Order: sequence, then C-alpha cells, then structure tokens
Amino acid sequence: MTFWEELLKNQVLVTAVAGWGVAQVLKTIIDLALNKNFNPERLVGSGGMPSSHSSTVCALTTAASYRYGVGSFEFAVSFVLSMIVMYDAMGVRRETGKQAKLLNSLLLENPLKLNAEILQEKLKEYVGHTPLQVAAGALLGIFLALFMGQYY
Repeated sequence: MTFWEELLKNQVLVTAVAGWGVAQVLKTIIDLALNKNFNPERLVGSGGMPSSHSSTVCALTTAASYRYGVGSFEFAVSFVLSMIVMYDAMGVRRETGKQAKLLNSLLLENPLKLNAEILQEKLKEYVGHTPLQVAAGALLGIFLALFMGQYY
C-alpha cells in the first residue's frame, strides 16, 4: 500500500481535515453573504463563523470515539486537545483580535511617528471566536464526523 492510500484510509485524519475544509468554505460563504464581496483570505484565515478550529478538533474527537471508543487513549488525547483549542479560541485569541481592532483604529485616527513599514501593515483583527462561533464549529465537526463515520 502506498503512502497516499494509507493516509486516505485514516478515517480520523480525513474526518478532521474535512471538518476544517467544510468550516472554511462555510465561513467564506457566510462572509460573502454578509459583506457582499468575496474575500479569498476567508478560505484559509482564522476567525469568523463557524470556527474551523472547533470544527476540526470536534471532528477529530468524534471520529476517534467512533473508531476507538470513548475509553481509548486516542479519544482522551483528542478530547483534551479539543477543550484547549476551543477555550483558547474564545479567550486569548479573541482578546488578541479585540486589541488589534483597537490599535488599528488608533493608528488610523492618530498616526504615530513610526516607520512606514509598521503603518502600512494593518494588524489582523479576525483571530478569535465568539462562543456562538465556537459552538457552531463544534456542532459542525461532530455532525460531519457522524455522517462520515457511516460511510467510512
């Protein structure tokens, strides 16, 4: 069996990657509907609805439980990783986005005497997630894993 065949037969990995991909596409579609313009950065960027981080780790955890059982080492590691990732998305990363938004507005209103490179580069504001975005991503990942588990 080749490397790629073996990789694609890994149900847990494929499900987690699908969780990320589906969330990113949905995030891009939702952003397009709300802002009436296509932003290609949404296809790979963080932040927004639904949380692709939550979708990925919840798809991973659900697939691990489906494949190995909730008493397994694989499920335990995936579950702990999921809790850390989702907590971080709503906490530290969300606060970082708020601070970037504030700093960007301050720099626009009162440009400081900084070098031109700093003033040209706007800080990234879409970094973290609201609790609703995290919950939506988590549900998406769980449902996707359950759906894929039926066909894998």
